[in-house]
Amino acid sequence: MADKEKETSNSQENQQKIFGTDDMATFCRAKGFIYTNSEIYGGMKGFFDYGPLGSEMKKNLKDAWWKFHVQDREDIVGIDGTIITHPKVWEASGHVANFEDLMLECTKCGEKVRADVFIEEKLNVAADGWKADQVNKTIQENKLVCDSCKGAFKEVEQFNLMFTTNVGPKQDKESLAYLRPETAQLMFTNFKQVVETSRLKLPFGIAQMGRAFRNEISPRNFLFRCREFEQMEIEYFIHPKDTDNCPYIADVLDHELMIYSACDQEDGKDTEGTIMKIRDALDKKIIKTQWHGYWLATEHRWFISLGAKAGNFRIRQHVSTEKSHYALDTWDLEYRFPWGWKELQGMANRTDFDLQQHIKHSKKDLSLFDEEAKERIVPHVVAEPSQGVDRAFLVFMFDAYDDDKERGNIVLHLSSKLAPYKVGVFSLVNKNLESARAVFKELQSDFVCMFDKSGSIGRRYARADEIGIPYCVTVDFDYDEKNTVTIRDRESTKQIIVDKDKLKDTLSRLLSGNIEFEKAGTLKE
Repeated sequence: MADKEKETSNSQENQQKIFGTDDMATFCRAKGFIYTNSEIYGGMKGFFDYGPLGSEMKKNLKDAWWKFHVQDREDIVGIDGTIITHPKVWEASGHVANFEDLMLECTKCGEKVRADVFIEEKLNVAADGWKADQVNKTIQENKLVCDSCKGAFKEVEQFNLMFTTNVGPKQDKESLAYLRPETAQLMFTNFKQVVETSRLKLPFGIAQMGRAFRNEISPRNFLFRCREFEQMEIEYFIHPKDTDNCPYIADVLDHELMIYSACDQEDGKDTEGTIMKIRDALDKKIIKTQWHGYWLATEHRWFISLGAKAGNFRIRQHVSTEKSHYALDTWDLEYRFPWGWKELQGMANRTDFDLQQHIKHSKKDLSLFDEEAKERIVPHVVAEPSQGVDRAFLVFMFDAYDDDKERGNIVLHLSSKLAPYKVGVFSLVNKNLESARAVFKELQSDFVCMFDKSGSIGRRYARADEIGIPYCVTVDFDYDEKNTVTIRDRESTKQIIVDKDKLKDTLSRLLSGNIEFEKAGTLKE
């Protein structure tokens, strides 16, 4: 990793120690990114609404994900499934029986908390995947008590995270249904139809994005753990005999990232991970298959391509007690949040578990015919890049946030692909208002723009910085005489003068990164 990137990452880490989750929530609320749901009634834990800026940025984020993962590839297609589906889908997938977290309940005040999260916060140990006996023993040995009233806890209980509802006028067992806890399963139930209508050949992927619902015991850390959220997921299918034969692996062999292996965790090494190339991780058998190496690097690259800091990420391998029973290997792409390293993406090698479960429960054939071997096969899901939209939103906000003491205002260094507004349009003085409004109207057909006429030009630039506008166009004294306008760059605060007739083309080239700012016009002294 380059020295400059290390410095940027360290600077960002230090800032996050000061600027925490509550600060980010306050900032997002004040600027119109995120609001507490139904705040006038006191709000509901784990539910948030996206405001004017947040809804624009969220749409941009989802569009960027879809373009990168679906539209720019030949091997992945998308679907858009329903939130409520046949309840047998969730019986087959195991969610009805096993989609549970361990819950602690106070004997005195009745406060309920998620057991593994509570233990991790109190003892600074990784408790994900712990069994009930281990949780109970740890609570007793460390004399852990309720935060609210200092009362003792009951023995840990299992709590199913599925939201239930009823379909139709009757409220009985026959009408019982569930709000989906993930988007993945409809990619399996629609598998055969997608293959037939899209004429896909292995290897290929199916993608979906949409809302999911989990009745979290302890929603916390702002957008990180919500009860209603959005997911962006891919199920990537391969021939069962090609589990270590990825035709795209050469593209990522030299990609570097921080790797925290299962061995390092089980050996108790005091490290956040080791920076290495995907090539070396495969050679050392740390990453077991080429496909896993490819998708881990690809997802890391996606974040970086949209302005996230490479040094704030690592991939962490699940230890044996964490892995699902069906998973050959599982990795998480993690981000260094203000409260520590936490999962952004879970990526499991699910083998043929899901398709086989749906074959068993539906009695339908979901196999494919292998023309070469002249036999039917059930494809394996070699990787499942599963990303929460809201967590990704937080990552980009934390990495973009900069309290610039030199400027005296916040600067949100958002990628132009994610920024809610691409262009701000201002008049230098009131007599240029009509001309500035005309420029704004002309640009609106091509860019998402903001028009601001209140306050000094310096204050308007500061407001634009705070919400991440990449470029500001100012109509000044030279507009009528020379037919020129000024473009200001958010990152450098430098300004260039361009002909008004070339304004659209210049902004398009700047926003797409096809021209350097100082070469796009005449630099203003």
